[in-house]
Amino acid sequence: MTDMTDEPQQNTPTKLVLYVAGQTPKSMAAIRNLERICREKLPGRFAVEVIDLRQQPHLAREHGIVAIPTLVRELPTPIRKIIGDLSDSEKVLVHLSVGD
Repeated sequence: MTDMTDEPQQNTPTKLVLYVAGQTPKSMAAIRNLERICREKLPGRFAVEVIDLRQQPHLAREHGIVAIPTLVRELPTPIRKIIGDLSDSEKVLVHLSVGD
């Protein structure tokens, strides 16, 4: 599990959880793309947790993860999910309803 947290400028930052499976090319691309999106589009307004389902496989069932990589916006509610390597920044931001 890895944390990529930036100091929040608001009371409730956007909380994102990225589920990956080890260090596969898709998982690593999703991590890099998420880091870039947060740095460029959500500076100071996010908290990210990366969960490796190879290390914690029980979390896939508990959290309803059916494909990987999956990005989940936990806060603000409602929960939103997007599957893939997150290479299309605008699609990620629109689907998760985050950003400017």
